[in-house]
Amino acid sequence: MNKPPGKPFVVLKFGGTSVSSPGAWRRIASRIRACQEEGLQPLVVQSALTGITNQLDKLLQQALRENCEAPLGEIRERHEALAREMQISLPHRCDEILQDIGRLLAGVRLVGEVSPRVAARVLSAGELLASLVGVEYLRCREGLDCAWLDAREILRSESREHDDEHGDYLAALCGYQPDEQLRTRLAAAGEVGLTQGFIAANERGETVVLGRGGSDTSSAYMASLLGAVRLEIWSDVPGMFTADPRAVPSARLLRRLDYSEAQELSTMGGKVLHPRSITPLRDQRIPLHLGCTERPEVEGTVISAASDAAPRVKAVSSKSNVTLVSMQTAGMWHHVGFLAEAFECFRRHGFSIDLVSTSETNVTVSLDASDGRVRTAALQRLTRDLDRICKVELIHDCAAVSLIGRNIRAILHRLGPVLELFEEHRIHLLTQAASDLNFSVVVDEDQSERLVQKLHGIVIAANEGDDFLGPTWQQVFETRARPHGIDSWWRRKREQLLALAPEDTALYVYDLESLDAQITRLLAMGSVDRHLFAMKANWQPDVLRRVYEAGLGFECVSAAEVRHVRELFPDLDPKRILFTPNFTPAEEYRAGFEAGINLTLDSLTPLEKWPQLFAGQEIFVRLDMGKGRGHHQHVRTAGVHSKFGVPLFEMDRLAELSAQAGVSIVGLHSHAGSGVLSVDHWPEMAVQMAEVAAAFPAVRVLDLGGGLGVPEKPGAQGLDLDEIDARLGAVREQFPDYELWLEPGRFLVAAAGVLLARVTQVKGKGRTRFVGINTGMNSLIRPMLYGAWHEIVNLSRLDAPATEFAHVVGPICESGDTLGRDRLLPECEIGDVMLIGNVGAYGRVMSSHYNMREPAGETVLR
Repeated sequence: MNKPPGKPFVVLKFGGTSVSSPGAWRRIASRIRACQEEGLQPLVVQSALTGITNQLDKLLQQALRENCEAPLGEIRERHEALAREMQISLPHRCDEILQDIGRLLAGVRLVGEVSPRVAARVLSAGELLASLVGVEYLRCREGLDCAWLDAREILRSESREHDDEHGDYLAALCGYQPDEQLRTRLAAAGEVGLTQGFIAANERGETVVLGRGGSDTSSAYMASLLGAVRLEIWSDVPGMFTADPRAVPSARLLRRLDYSEAQELSTMGGKVLHPRSITPLRDQRIPLHLGCTERPEVEGTVISAASDAAPRVKAVSSKSNVTLVSMQTAGMWHHVGFLAEAFECFRRHGFSIDLVSTSETNVTVSLDASDGRVRTAALQRLTRDLDRICKVELIHDCAAVSLIGRNIRAILHRLGPVLELFEEHRIHLLTQAASDLNFSVVVDEDQSERLVQKLHGIVIAANEGDDFLGPTWQQVFETRARPHGIDSWWRRKREQLLALAPEDTALYVYDLESLDAQITRLLAMGSVDRHLFAMKANWQPDVLRRVYEAGLGFECVSAAEVRHVRELFPDLDPKRILFTPNFTPAEEYRAGFEAGINLTLDSLTPLEKWPQLFAGQEIFVRLDMGKGRGHHQHVRTAGVHSKFGVPLFEMDRLAELSAQAGVSIVGLHSHAGSGVLSVDHWPEMAVQMAEVAAAFPAVRVLDLGGGLGVPEKPGAQGLDLDEIDARLGAVREQFPDYELWLEPGRFLVAAAGVLLARVTQVKGKGRTRFVGINTGMNSLIRPMLYGAWHEIVNLSRLDAPATEFAHVVGPICESGDTLGRDRLLPECEIGDVMLIGNVGAYGRVMSSHYNMREPAGETVLR
């Protein structure tokens, strides 16, 4: 391609977090000037302010039900507030855009429908508003000759072959061949051009949007159209990492990738960059530089045509929201053209296939549901179409976990330890890319994050000395992040903890003040009639006493737990105890009835085998609602692979047996698993249980179980109890005849507990370092059993700079005796006190004397 006349263009794309504050705009202006000093002409492509596009999307749905003037006014105020902070006036054209959106929303309310065409116009408002504010700032406060450019006059969408109005308006694709006329026009518009990402126009001049990742793709299109010397994408991260840093804080920055590697990583779950943005750059061989707006001095990732052919795994990724389509028929064997016919169905209905796995009688493909392209109605049409030629099964809620790299086939023999990690997981699909760039396994979605953590610890450590690996996420941001535990009780009470730490043993310490605060939060939920503490989480007497004094009940799972709580609190009302045994002998049921406590039936077998034992009794029944939830397979307690609960298809038999035995079913109970962080779970469970309860007239209690998730990593978001309370309140209004119960366990006491242990040895093995402490999986088995992540700090050197990565290990003679991998720590010395956080639940209660080593003791801080 001949070099065009005039200054070369550089395209600078800034994401939502990079355009939402005055400080960010000062950095944008600085970057523009740096490019001008290079002799380049900048074109700035910007996103909407953070969260605005989501607000506009919600407005479209809200407009179907009610007037949207107030929330639309909130969007205006958001932009006005930014303009005030930037010491500029809100441009008048912003009012025109907002008025236009108001008219469109009123039209939606009138006709009761959101068409793709209207949705595209409403969603485009975020970029248009933000870009007008940005241009005003660059002109008035920075003195730059900046021209506002309408992206709809730059990018033209292309029509699809199939009839897909949704895709044409809401996931548009644009041409990107170099355009000399466009280049000349933009060069003459001003020294700096500023335009919008995400939006374009179709051949009729109507507004369309580019869908998920649209701003990145817009900037790539524009860089290609202008023959730019490079594209720079600035966001809140400095580049692509060896894993998602939110799941793996020790993930390493990837200094360089070639286009194919970056495309593969983006396609298979890398969230930094949309894969559509890479193709235009690769076709024109335009380098892409990724950088962090807040930390422009930090090195980023450079994506270019440069290739590194050495066989290696460079990243571990996870792509959630995957739907599998399994096509099965014996007739496909030696059936010429079956695949062509099947794939034509996908093309006809507008679906793009990601992964493919074939056998003689089955073809399974994956579809990406994360950007809304896998729509229910279209999927139903596809299924009906495929039913003509094969038997179709849809498998939802999956994730593709991938090893991304170069020449994967050449190192398959070294992946034995990797494959062992999948032993406990249900594998839906396994594929090795024809491009030799990835090896992918599709598993249940709720298992993907922990698999990524484990895989990263194995495969990336093998590349540690390679120069394509940059600093870790922690090294980039740790010095500017809040110190360890800045909001944690154990930081405030550090001196007390150091004084308590034994010299030669380990110790669990529970802070009763923290426990009280969590109980107070829970009791504020007005929609819940009774809270029962799941005492299997922690049965330390002082902890249970606080629970008792607060008025909570107790959920017990063994006769020994029932005895323990009754011995501690002889005056306890028996009805404050719920006994939920599982595969227990008849004697435990008999003891429970004699004690007058609430008793839960977990299976039909006791009613079938010992009907006389239940005659005339009131019982709860634990239901298996069919789908388990939770952070690991071992804590999911529903579904066909779980031993817990009576499945819904046995409800008629339950009614028959209970009537024969003269049993009154007064409560239904369900617990899907632990570590659930979705606020939808408990309201959905309540509605489903209420529907089942209609068949059992005596039911007065719906026990929604526990499983309230606890954030593990610093900065992670916890559950919004107010939102759960509000949603459960709505359920109460819908079903006023039922009490709602909850069974919190770990939620109450996890953060109130820490484990203190002393450093016994520090050693290195090549580049790997180990910090040994005087207890291990005998005291805390969760990391080995569940792959659980617990914060680990050197309490003796809490404010010392963290300078090295180390595995924190115990003294148990097992390779799994690792409490934390790749933890960024200060230099540790023998005798230092290490603190492991978030261990107040399922810590001491799950300990053992394995290797004849005494587990950690217990005490409390009052």
